[in-house]
Amino acid sequence: MRFSTGLAAASVLMLAGSAWAQEAAPTATAPVATASEWRSVPAENLLVIDTSKGRILVELAPEVAPGHVERIRLLAGRGFFDGLLWHRVIDQFMAQTGDPLGTGEGQSPYPDLKAEFTFRRDGQTPFTAVAAPAGAVLGFLHSLPVQTQPDAFMATTADKKVHAWGLYCPGVAGMARDEAPDSANSQFFLMRQPYPSLDKRYTIWGRVVSGLDVVRTLKFSPNPDGIVADPDRMTRVRVSSGLPEAERPTVRVMDTASPQFRVLADAARQTKGADFSVCDIVLPVQVTG
Repeated sequence: MRFSTGLAAASVLMLAGSAWAQEAAPTATAPVATASEWRSVPAENLLVIDTSKGRILVELAPEVAPGHVERIRLLAGRGFFDGLLWHRVIDQFMAQTGDPLGTGEGQSPYPDLKAEFTFRRDGQTPFTAVAAPAGAVLGFLHSLPVQTQPDAFMATTADKKVHAWGLYCPGVAGMARDEAPDSANSQFFLMRQPYPSLDKRYTIWGRVVSGLDVVRTLKFSPNPDGIVADPDRMTRVRVSSGLPEAERPTVRVMDTASPQFRVLADAARQTKGADFSVCDIVLPVQVTG
């Protein structure tokens, strides 16, 4: 089973009662951004998930998990996800789909994927730091919240790169798997709330940039296993570049390299103080089409 029974599910269900799972993180008020302070999401990195509850737009992160992003693009392009159920949804946790059987037992006909729990970052990686607690650095790679080793460590490594990994904030897209690390295939989940206990344990491949409200309105199960009776569906899933031009949405996200983002990040840190989390920063987004 993919992230639905066994030890993985047991640990998740224990965590579902934690403070992290019970409260949504407060966020800072976004400043008004000018035209030069927006970043356009490339069509090849925008996953368009139409559901029975509305549309969800996910920015893919090929720098973080190239193998998993390629699998998502492949399956979306072949219509594999169309009509599949959100078969496992836990209210203060996540919504899971991608199983053609709708039971937690199914997967695509392609081989399982090698885990991409972390990635290597160099000085050319488009990363913006927002905090540096105790020898680590927190920030963003495009829309994805990330933790990494400091740049100074690059001088000590053979490849001049440092370890980095995505963080399970609301909207982050992760790949479901069995207990074996290299067992992800086609099932994935979108976070409804922050869940740091998953960091570096499940591959992250993107983040919702529009439609988190849709993710949170998907029908959830009151049962401990999260299996939903009469669940919502994905009606169509495509990478934007695979849609006819007239049907492609245009998405612009506040550029994390811009001065306006720095204002937003500083406001979040001042508001939260010692309780600050990178999940407290919500990037402004413009969607047209």
